[in-house]
Amino acid sequence: MAKKNSAEVLINGKVYTISGYESTAYLHKVASFLNELEDDISKTENYNMLSTDEKQLLKNMNLADVYFKANDAREELERQAEHKDKEIYSLKHDLIDARMEKDKLLCQIEDLKTKLAEEQRRRSRMAKFAENRKLYKPEQRL
Repeated sequence: MAKKNSAEVLINGKVYTISGYESTAYLHKVASFLNELEDDISKTENYNMLSTDEKQLLKNMNLADVYFKANDAREELERQAEHKDKEIYSLKHDLIDARMEKDKLLCQIEDLKTKLAEEQRRRSRMAKFAENRKLYKPEQRL
């Protein structure tokens, strides 16, 4: 089981001891985020005129907003990753098809080279045969 960590943090001017299974650096990061959120919200018009409950509600709404935007961004990244996975899968199949076609064409090239070599040998034999016939002239009979 993971070790539980504790950290003293300053949130909104008060010192709190918070605990969790995350690192103390992460716990400080959370506290820093809450302080930044408090600073941003406190700059809104008429913030000081709100009741404690209204201030808390405003903070909760801002936290929910951050959460939903982050969740939407995560979902979009997951969709993009899934699309890229499908694209990679398709490209792999295209590559396999291209390799198979290349192998088929290489075999055809080899077959054609063999046929060409055979044809060249046949023509060479025929040319030698024709040349030999020209050199050999049987005596003509009268």
